[in-house]
Amino acid sequence: MNRGELADFLRRTRARLTPSDVGLTAGARRRTPGLRREEVAQLTGMSVDYYTRLEQSRGPRPSRQMLTALARALRLTEDERDHLFHLTGEQPPRFREATSTHVRPALLLVLDRLHDTPAMVATDYGEVLAQNALSRALSGDVLALPPPGRNMTRRFFLDPAAQGPCPPEDRPERAREQVACLRAVASARPTDPEPAALVAELRAASEEFAHLWDKHQVAVRRAATKRFLHPAIGILELDCEVLVDSEHNQQLVIHTARPGTESHQRLQLLRVVGLQDLTPTSS
Repeated sequence: MNRGELADFLRRTRARLTPSDVGLTAGARRRTPGLRREEVAQLTGMSVDYYTRLEQSRGPRPSRQMLTALARALRLTEDERDHLFHLTGEQPPRFREATSTHVRPALLLVLDRLHDTPAMVATDYGEVLAQNALSRALSGDVLALPPPGRNMTRRFFLDPAAQGPCPPEDRPERAREQVACLRAVASARPTDPEPAALVAELRAASEEFAHLWDKHQVAVRRAATKRFLHPAIGILELDCEVLVDSEHNQQLVIHTARPGTESHQRLQLLRVVGLQDLTPTSS
């Protein structure tokens, strides 16, 4: 691990960003350009002390999970991400098919600009890669969960706590959609181990999933209208728009409310309520 080069690289990439680049407010006047160390720590989920030690060439070797979080927080390109991994003596991720868990900086920039509507980036088989603040307010901070809990389909079928945002009467149709979408992905990329492993896990662990899978329904995730049950706001009926990055098999999922509706008023209220007293749930 090249601690000196790593420290220099982190300082320089941090200095080139502004708070608005990553969806944060600037706050008080800054003495130096770029993000503050505590802001990078906040974005990555690490302690300020841990990140400070990395920039001072005295930190421990970061885990692969932490390196991935740093790459996203600092808006690194894929080449820069690979460089970050090499500096720590790690091999960068190599994707066995087109699926990538590295979100392009330009896509993250779009996500950060969506201040008034919930939005997230996910793989086409349901792995959440990034959320904006209003998505966390609506559905919980999925990225704060251990990696297995970041897949929406897995949590929908295996975690009872994740079923809160889905009104009970909507669950059968939502379950059918989840399974049909996963089947479309798995059949399109039969040699990709990630969707295949998820299917095998869910067929073994969930009778409901296995029953729906055997129906052999197929559907690609597209625009739809969905209802969310929020513990503080109530029911929100939101239009779901899915923008596809076909090169990386990622999706930008945006939820909007029609102006003038009760759901639009409740979504505005959600911006005020924010993340107070909310636990992670499913998107």
